[in-house]
Amino acid sequence: MELALSTFVRSIFVDNMIFAYYLGMCSFLAVSKNVKTAMGLGVAVTFILVCTLPINYMLENYVLKEGALTWLGPEYADVNLSFLAFILFIAIIAAFTQLVEMVVEKFSPSLYASLGIFLPLIAVNCAILGGSLFMQQKAFPNVGVATIYGLGSGIGWMLAIVGMAAIREKLAYSDIPKPLKGLGISFIITGLMGMAFMCFSGMKI
Repeated sequence: MELALSTFVRSIFVDNMIFAYYLGMCSFLAVSKNVKTAMGLGVAVTFILVCTLPINYMLENYVLKEGALTWLGPEYADVNLSFLAFILFIAIIAAFTQLVEMVVEKFSPSLYASLGIFLPLIAVNCAILGGSLFMQQKAFPNVGVATIYGLGSGIGWMLAIVGMAAIREKLAYSDIPKPLKGLGISFIITGLMGMAFMCFSGMKI
C-alpha cells in the first residue's frame, strides 16, 4: 500500500511527464489554449495510460523479457523477445487511441473538432510511450503498481496542460510584449511551472 501511494504521488508531482521529463510537449503547447479542450485531451491521455500500462506490463513480464516464457516450459527459459517491445507497445497504444477517437467523435463532436489532429496523434505521444518505457526501467513488482503509475502519470500530465490552458486564457487579456506573444510566453511559463514543480522533488514520500 505504501509503495502504491508513493508511486501515485511521485508520478503526479515529482516525476511529472511534462515538468520533469518534458514529454508530450507538442500536444501540451498546441492544445493548451482552452481549458475545456485541454481537459478533454488530458482525460483521453489518462485513460490511455491507465489502459495500456498494465497490458504492456504483462507483455513485458510474461512474453517479452528474457526468461518471461518459462511458464510455457523450461525449454523457453532462454527466449528473449525484448526487441519487439517498441513495436508491441506502440501497437497497443495505437489500438486504444483509435478506440478513444471513435468514442469522442460519437459522443462529443465539438471536442473532437477542437482537438483535431492531436487526438489521433495521442498514438505517438511520447508521454504515453514514455510511461511504458519508464515502467520497464522501474521494474514494478506487480501489475497493480504499474496501473497506479499510469493513472498518476496521466493525472500529472492533465494537471499540467489544464493549468497551462488556464494561464493562457488569462494571458489573452494581458499586455504581453509583441515578440513574446504566442509560443514565446508559453515557453517561459512552462519553464517557470517546471521550476515550481521542482519544489516537490524534496518531498519525502
